[in-house]
Amino acid sequence: MTRTTNDPAHHRHRQLGDHTWQSDAVCQSTQYNAVDPEIFFPEPDETVKIATAKALCGQCPVRRTCLDAALESSDAYGIRGGLTEEERRPLHEKIAHRLDHSRVNDTIAGRDVHLSKAERRAVVHAAFRHGVSEQRLAWLLKITEEHAQKLYRETRRALRNRDLNQAAKTPAPAEISGERLGRDDFGTAA
Repeated sequence: MTRTTNDPAHHRHRQLGDHTWQSDAVCQSTQYNAVDPEIFFPEPDETVKIATAKALCGQCPVRRTCLDAALESSDAYGIRGGLTEEERRPLHEKIAHRLDHSRVNDTIAGRDVHLSKAERRAVVHAAFRHGVSEQRLAWLLKITEEHAQKLYRETRRALRNRDLNQAAKTPAPAEISGERLGRDDFGTAA
């Protein structure tokens, strides 16, 4: 049984600058399958072209990768990943807030995938939690070691402040029931 990249459980994120997936795209014209690239750039009222392009995208084994590439590069023209420009617009607006933990995990494992701002923060937090060195974090995120040190300092501070805030919100045991406990409430050791 072959697996395609459309299967979310087996989706491998493309690496930065990787365009090799395009050779597997159904929209690539070959000597056995002539595809007019113009159908992927229809005018809004060209419903037949839109339907034809979407039908081809529906058969494509790299449809999700194509959509990811369009969103990550802010490509706003034509039909990409089976979606029109108008259909992708809300996704473009949300891409900075995307938090896909499989991308975070792939990055921690050393793959060079495109990350949103939220995913970059999650990589820093996960790397800190797992004791990844500042040098390794710098390499993973393509930043300087000084920047990685700064990110770890900010993470340490945020975690410390979170812990302090949680401790301040946790009521003392005597205050849980709303009563104040006195000396006589504790009994004596026999």
